[in-house]
Amino acid sequence: MKIVLAGGTGALGRRIAADLAERGDEIVILTRRARADVPHRQVEWDGATVEDWAAELSGAAVINLAGELVDRRPTPRNVELLRLSRVRPTCALVEAAAVLAEPPAVWLQASTLAIYGDAGDTELSETAAPADGPPQMAGVARAWEAAASLTEAATFHRAIVGTRQAILRTGIVLDRGTPALNRLTGLVRWGLGGRVGTGRQWISWIHITDFLAVVRHVLAHPAMSGIVHVTGPNPVPNAELMRTLRTVLHRPPAPPTPATLARLGAFVLRTDPALALTGRRCVPGRLLDAGFDFKHPDLEPALRDLLLGGARH
Repeated sequence: MKIVLAGGTGALGRRIAADLAERGDEIVILTRRARADVPHRQVEWDGATVEDWAAELSGAAVINLAGELVDRRPTPRNVELLRLSRVRPTCALVEAAAVLAEPPAVWLQASTLAIYGDAGDTELSETAAPADGPPQMAGVARAWEAAASLTEAATFHRAIVGTRQAILRTGIVLDRGTPALNRLTGLVRWGLGGRVGTGRQWISWIHITDFLAVVRHVLAHPAMSGIVHVTGPNPVPNAELMRTLRTVLHRPPAPPTPATLARLGAFVLRTDPALALTGRRCVPGRLLDAGFDFKHPDLEPALRDLLLGGARH
């Protein structure tokens, strides 16, 4: 299968590309600048204009991950950056697909479980309604998904027929060397591994091995279209996440971080306090209904595998 990856030079994109290449798929990376450290064919694009790169989409599987990292202060300027960095490339891909004689065969569109905002203790499956805010979470995600709609390509006013599309609303992907896990383990090692805020905010997470398996599963199964929650079956409250990290890293109990201090720390680190202070209790209903086999369904064994295990998966 030919796989066209937009956003394929980021951490998840590289992992997907390597995983699919290993099974024999042809990988094409759409990138603004070709990189010597990317071992796949690269095609340059500007992420906004439909040009010669559009031909690569014909009959291919498209995986769209394009977008700036969310780990930044939620200023109006940064929220707009997050939105445009997702919407513009997505619109360009949709516009390109709309004029091809043979549209993409399948389209995996990245999204985020943050589309549900701060959802409290409510367990959310794929039928849950998106929230109205906060703007850097639900607002950006709603615009991203709307831009990906294949029902009608706005520029050309015609439907894209024959392309199966899955919207992958993804939780925190736990993988070695990634910003999310590095920050969490850093806090624990610095003695700041207590609960954050109330500690009751839910963390929906997935091990990288299961994440990659979900991508393969969705690519292979025609029934997997529409919204798909890409997260493990056992979300945990923040307090349990931090306690489990301390256990795995052999660190003693740590005092909690009050919400006020978390906001101050986020300001110093130039990040968004909502990443730590909000949560969503999401479950992968459609994957479970399809009989998907999670290799790492429970948090402590998953963290032990990633932090204390052997070779990378």
